[in-house]
Amino acid sequence: MSMKVLLLAEHDGNTLNPSTARALACANGLGGEVHVVVFAASAGDVANAAAQLEGVAKVLTVERTENGAPLAAVLAPQIAALADGYDAVLAPSTTFGKDVLPRAAALLGAPQVSDIMEVVDAGARTFRRPMYAGNAIVDVKVPEGVKIIGTVRTASFQGAADGTSAAPIEAVSVAAELPSHSEYVGLASQESERPDLQSAPRVVSGGRGVGSEENFKVIFSLADKLGAAVGASRAAVDAGYVPNDMQVGQTGKIIAPDLYLAIGISGAIQHVTGIKDAGIIVAINKDPEAPIFEIADYGLVGDLFKLLPELEEAIG
Repeated sequence: MSMKVLLLAEHDGNTLNPSTARALACANGLGGEVHVVVFAASAGDVANAAAQLEGVAKVLTVERTENGAPLAAVLAPQIAALADGYDAVLAPSTTFGKDVLPRAAALLGAPQVSDIMEVVDAGARTFRRPMYAGNAIVDVKVPEGVKIIGTVRTASFQGAADGTSAAPIEAVSVAAELPSHSEYVGLASQESERPDLQSAPRVVSGGRGVGSEENFKVIFSLADKLGAAVGASRAAVDAGYVPNDMQVGQTGKIIAPDLYLAIGISGAIQHVTGIKDAGIIVAINKDPEAPIFEIADYGLVGDLFKLLPELEEAIG
């Protein structure tokens, strides 16, 4: 039997986040009809962008003032109400999806499959996901008769492309009682002119081997040359070299850039889990036995403070 899938669109109020197209690829893997729902105060541009994606059968818009901010406590009751009639509800496994979908799952009384890496068998309702900080990869099965609720590890899927025609857009109203205990006050975030770490095609990351916050300027310098985003290992974040929103790995951001440079990073499993879907991995480390070389496509053994200036000069 063909599934009917509801996919939550992630956006900033104006632009559809690329994570939605990647999660859509997973939704299409279920082999059913996919509806994308946009919760917003005004869904116009976001809904139009979602309607262009290949594999979207319909875009639903739920417009109300309270949906102007992605507040999980407000969105979850609406998702739970809208989920009736759908076999599966999916969302990107981003900060947004990880925040809102467990609440919806609890309201629906259904278990959640987190960080779906692969649809192993749609008919058997079986999915592949990591466990124990990426130390184990397991296949899990959602029993028949239970709604599938899942967050999608976006780095594991190529984003769906634009289709040849736009899907219809339908405005819907949802009868759900919204909580009064939570209210959106404002958003405080770090402004940066650098590419977004989770969607950048090139990423340069530094590890504990960089040595200090001051020394991290060599990482930023190389990233500037490459037009790349900057990341860091958990060890570098824990040491206070950079803020924790730059952390790459199972407990940080899961990324899949075309090019990933790991500099002064040993290659702990939790870090490797977060970059395993990168296109090309380049490692620079003075320790030839560093585990990062086991997964690197290219490796340079040597002093990063000597090699990086040479690399920058070669780039021009």
